[in-house]
Amino acid sequence: MKIHQKICQAVLGLAFASIACAQTTSGQTDGMHWVATGASAQQQPRVAGPPRAAATPAPNTPPAAAAPARAFTPPPSAFNNQTVRMIARASIGGRRLRVQLSNAFGATPLVVGAAHIAIRGKDSAIVPSSDRVISFNGKPGCTIPARAVMLSDPLDFDVPKLTDLAVSVYVPGDTGPASNHSLGLHTTYISKEGDFTAAPEIADATTSQTWYWLASIDVMAPANAAAIVAFGDSITDGATSTPNTDRSWPSDLAQRLLANPATANIAVINEGISGNRVLGDGAGVSALTRFDRDVLGQSGVKWVMIMEGINDIGLGAGGRGGAAITLTADDLTGAMKQMVERAHTHGIKVIGCTLTPYGGAGYASEAGETIRGALNSFIRTSGTFDAVVDFDKATQDSDNPKQFRTGFNNTDHLHPNDAGYQAMADSIDLSLFVEKKR
Repeated sequence: MKIHQKICQAVLGLAFASIACAQTTSGQTDGMHWVATGASAQQQPRVAGPPRAAATPAPNTPPAAAAPARAFTPPPSAFNNQTVRMIARASIGGRRLRVQLSNAFGATPLVVGAAHIAIRGKDSAIVPSSDRVISFNGKPGCTIPARAVMLSDPLDFDVPKLTDLAVSVYVPGDTGPASNHSLGLHTTYISKEGDFTAAPEIADATTSQTWYWLASIDVMAPANAAAIVAFGDSITDGATSTPNTDRSWPSDLAQRLLANPATANIAVINEGISGNRVLGDGAGVSALTRFDRDVLGQSGVKWVMIMEGINDIGLGAGGRGGAAITLTADDLTGAMKQMVERAHTHGIKVIGCTLTPYGGAGYASEAGETIRGALNSFIRTSGTFDAVVDFDKATQDSDNPKQFRTGFNNTDHLHPNDAGYQAMADSIDLSLFVEKKR
């Protein structure tokens, strides 16, 4: 009997040791969990289009201040025997991380020859002592099937909060059109031929502001850490904010959260796509299509802030050349209810964000304004959402609520400038993200 007990104790000891080993191997330890500290919504490769028209100047704008028409030069969309170094901003910090690469819109398998991560120094330069190899299943590279994603092995890495990280990916062969995020708002450095993933800097690089394949960076964080997903279109993406300065409203919100002791473990990840729509594909697949990947599939998400619909309204409510009205407010409110239900199924709270003014924008119309007003009223009063943030009220002109307040717009009447984005972030009540004591 005693021998039998000793054997059982030995077997149980081995079992517990195996569990502990498995937890160590996966990078997860007691009381800690993975939380996304930075992310980007992947989209289809872009192709060349017609020249962009000049932005519509604000009333009384001097002619010299109006933006001139400029040709649209698309960023590189495919690579061959090259290294791509991308700069991504971490919100919360941690001492262990993992990286997710995406081939979501690739037509063929993506072969990654090598990948590194480091703290960014200046321009393409890294802090050499911080450089680490990113491995996949113990190997320095991987092959990602078409329409798939790949998580790296966890690695020890001291990530300070609000830090720029440099992620370098070397592809040894022709990638074909690459899954990307078109508006990274940070300079990406593309090498000549060769593997420069470990290089202190990339000399004579071609540059763009597009991220390629980089879907998310997770950190191992305490039990009370969590992530907010900012989900939307160009106004969430940060279009017309100053590049390389982190002035989008999600970035401004991240800074506010981390400066507040009660919310210092709350990350903000930006899953906006410029030009995106709730109900139709185009600039990225529709919000309804990508919701599972860009919200439910992210690590440690506890809240999602939804601000989307203005492109549906502008393109579907007779705002272009008197086109027939094909969109109703009910179409958009029904879609919002779908996303709320899907988030609640996964225990995620949903914060509805009203649409900012667009009077004077190139696709504005009276019919569209009626739909925008109805959608905003639904967000404010229906009770569908767990909380509401009124971006419309935070940015509108008090004398003309259909337009942006003076000083908050970049002259296109659609996108906020840096000051407008800051006003949006400042209007968010941080207590929404503080656990109520029972």
